[in-house]
Amino acid sequence: MSAEDFKTEIRQGIPDSLPPKKTRDEKYSHAPVRKDILSEREKKLAVKNALRYFDSKFHEELAPEFAEELNKYGRIYMYRFMPDYEMHARPIEDYPASSKQAAAIMLMIQNNLDPAVAQHSQELITYGGNGAVFQNWAQYRLTMQYLSVMTDDQTLHMYSGHPMGLFPSSPDAPRVVVTNGMMIPNYSSQDDWERYNALGVTQYGQMTAGSYMYIGPQGIVHGTTITVLNAIRKIDKEGTGTGGKLFVTSGLGGMSGAQPKAGNIAGCVSITAEINPLAAKKRHEQGWVDEIESDLATLMKKVESDRKGKKARSYAYLGNIVDLWEYLDKNDISVDLGSDQTSLHNPWAGGYYPVGYSFEESNEMMAKDPEKFKKAVKDSLLRQIQAINKLSDKGMYFFDYGNAFLLEASRAGADIIKDNGEFTYPSYVQDIMGPMCFDYGFGPFRWVCTSGKPEDLDYTDKLASAVLREQKETADQEISTQIDDNITWIEAAGDNKLVVGSQARILYADAKGRMAIAKAFNDAIKDGKIGPVVLGRDHHDVSGTDSPYRETSNIYDGSRFTADMAIQNVIGDSFRGATWVSIHNGGGVGWGEVINGGFGMLLDGSNQAEDRINSMLFYDVNNGISRRAWAGNEGALFAIKEAMKNNPSLMVTIPNKADDDLLNNL
Repeated sequence: MSAEDFKTEIRQGIPDSLPPKKTRDEKYSHAPVRKDILSEREKKLAVKNALRYFDSKFHEELAPEFAEELNKYGRIYMYRFMPDYEMHARPIEDYPASSKQAAAIMLMIQNNLDPAVAQHSQELITYGGNGAVFQNWAQYRLTMQYLSVMTDDQTLHMYSGHPMGLFPSSPDAPRVVVTNGMMIPNYSSQDDWERYNALGVTQYGQMTAGSYMYIGPQGIVHGTTITVLNAIRKIDKEGTGTGGKLFVTSGLGGMSGAQPKAGNIAGCVSITAEINPLAAKKRHEQGWVDEIESDLATLMKKVESDRKGKKARSYAYLGNIVDLWEYLDKNDISVDLGSDQTSLHNPWAGGYYPVGYSFEESNEMMAKDPEKFKKAVKDSLLRQIQAINKLSDKGMYFFDYGNAFLLEASRAGADIIKDNGEFTYPSYVQDIMGPMCFDYGFGPFRWVCTSGKPEDLDYTDKLASAVLREQKETADQEISTQIDDNITWIEAAGDNKLVVGSQARILYADAKGRMAIAKAFNDAIKDGKIGPVVLGRDHHDVSGTDSPYRETSNIYDGSRFTADMAIQNVIGDSFRGATWVSIHNGGGVGWGEVINGGFGMLLDGSNQAEDRINSMLFYDVNNGISRRAWAGNEGALFAIKEAMKNNPSLMVTIPNKADDDLLNNL
């Protein structure tokens, strides 16, 4: 398709005449058949809702087609309306747009749906089994059409994938405001998601899927690397380093695909179990895992050789994670680090596959006999925890990776709760990421070079490195290790071949670092050295997410079950210069378990962009630090006092510490 034909198809939105009927391409990984949860009356309503996007003259042909999709797959994806052009991020100049900011958002949307990036691209699901950009292809087409015509005096409002429309606003307002899955609280159960998503009225946006900020598994590999490095530092009392250490985990489908690459960067041996052959093959072809092995005995011989030689190498075990854990226990194979990154926020719809069944058998069971599947998942979790507990008794350090693994295992009745009601094993945020990074303002800052040129990304890497090295010269001791790790990361990023999809990078920077790096980028754009850059972050950050079992798990004043921080953050970012903002129900640990939000900001070399950097990036980080400081976290108290010292306009309420002896005598 020519560049002009591409622009024409974008501008037309929903076609004036029906395109030929399409079927999904089986060379791609597809979403599992969803639970048959709607009544006959509700199924008719779902079809009626879907038909709203089309002229009534097409309804007679489309109605039975949509009904067939709903009955066959549990959702109406509208495969007929998949575009004919290739789905991938293009250079920003290739998009038909009146607004440069709108063109940047179009680029980011297409990257989220790129088959090389997305988990189930033809179902518009980016990662996590159900993390959707849109509910159907009509929503995608209409959204891209709106973005192609919008001006900088308009804002597009997105309701769970549905483009409600363009509304008058101003150049200082966000170009897009996104909400995903925002339910009345009493309607946030797993079955509520199944029902209302099937009806076509809401969606699960995960974190960066529904906010157009996903950058492939690189988006989590830096955080995973930091987690693995610091976990090893916690257990490595003799200072022997990461060589020869064994890290065992599971999941290669979406964000979890970062784990083997992180293990390699950290310098250890890793085994990541994955039951979906297509997912394992995809990560192997992309260079994110070194080798695939389906025989456990053969695998362990290779692992033992690598451990003895202290060789960093990653393996995908093509099989069930429970079989792997039980084999390790039965054969007394020592494991240094253990975790799990299956999508247990979505336990009954493809996020977790039970032991004893093949991938195909599980997919059939979850669709045809959901209650049997649910029992199989619970039984599997019980066995998994039993094996993990035995290995932990032998010395393994296990941490929950914030995917609701411990939460769902506890609900299944596993022996995972201490006498005080807390989980036996810590969340990685609770034990590592929270006190070492988030409390000090370090989190997953990211950027995308919209030119699509690798040389632009290389240039931004060098700029970021220079900023960090300058920051290191005057850094306080409390944050020197974090900055050292970041310098090591960014200076090796190119060699580690992290790019999948758009020319993007992630870096765990604090507010000072983010602002200085962004200013360096904006100056380079102004000088014509690089093209425009989109800034953003994972929602899994200092301020963006209220999640009691992950991002806010190291907050102990009783407020970790509240969601004020995430809501304040999206509102605060929206009037301080964000190009787009989003707020979601669900993400990482599941629907009804978390509120999370994010932003995107286009840097174009202008003075206005620099003003936005200074205003929005400063708030986006320090909002969360202030909340963590109010909870009494020592690192956050240090960081917020430093922020107030550097910016007199910031005035934050500091807690007075109560004496425990006084309280204990009450």
